[in-house]
Amino acid sequence: MSKTIKVALAGAGAFGIKHLDGIKNIDGVEVVSLISRDLEKTKEVADKYGIGHVTTDLADSLALPEVDAVILCTPTQMHAAQAIQCMKAGKHVQVEIPLCDKLSDGEEVARLQKETGLVAMVGHTRRFNPSHQWVHKKIEAGEFNVQQMDVQTYFFRRTNMNALGQPRSWTDHLLWHHAAHTVDLFAYQAGSPIVKANAIQGPIHPTLGIAMDMSIQLKAANGAICTLSLSFNNDGPLGTFFRYIGDTGTYIARYDDLVNGKEEKIDVSKVDVSMNGIELQDREFFAAIREGREPNSSVASVFACYKVLHDLEQQLNAG
Repeated sequence: MSKTIKVALAGAGAFGIKHLDGIKNIDGVEVVSLISRDLEKTKEVADKYGIGHVTTDLADSLALPEVDAVILCTPTQMHAAQAIQCMKAGKHVQVEIPLCDKLSDGEEVARLQKETGLVAMVGHTRRFNPSHQWVHKKIEAGEFNVQQMDVQTYFFRRTNMNALGQPRSWTDHLLWHHAAHTVDLFAYQAGSPIVKANAIQGPIHPTLGIAMDMSIQLKAANGAICTLSLSFNNDGPLGTFFRYIGDTGTYIARYDDLVNGKEEKIDVSKVDVSMNGIELQDREFFAAIREGREPNSSVASVFACYKVLHDLEQQLNAG
């Protein structure tokens, strides 16, 4: 595909805008349709980014013959069904993390991708952040092997607000959304499948209906281990912080920044063409479409993560 890739983006909230900002830097790609539930707010965003078509219904955008691909930044509970809807309409699709919050729904997405051969990718951004890419390149070169990952995912989110401080129409989830990043990244960086997983959680919030604190242990087939602490109660530095403890060094990744175990900064500015993980993720999606290949973080390559999340959910429900 040498022509401009025409894209529809669903979800004009905090994360959708991150994608729009990233796509501005990518040649040969144009967002031609914007879908979100509030028409007036969606028009405002569309005007800012020069997007001609605005709707509140994904089906309207899928009916546009010029649309080649869709990026879904919609509520978690809609991801699988909308990914299926896109592929049934013959469109390539990138769905923001998580692929699903129910394993059977994810299985149907994976089945349909195989049947259609379309590019179907999940937004596992940590695979693309320059900090984690730097570590991955060291692993691929045989210069570093993960022995343990210690990860903290901390937010202060006792009300249902998004990253822009606006009310959400859906409820976030520590396991299916936030743990998905680390479960996938651990197996990816260890280069080995997860063979053992344990989870415990704190009390269920009386109005949000979710656990606000969670602890997860993982073990890979090659012996590497991971400890993941998650909280929506943390009043302090927010985000996810990864400590890689390996055979030849220790590295701490904070989004696109990386330091060694002594907090000495490592320059990751030359790892890729951008320092923006979302932009790099989108570049991979469009490159896979152009080249007719499976992308990094394809549905098929991240699916094992969702099996682990399902098993952990069964554990938590039983407990």
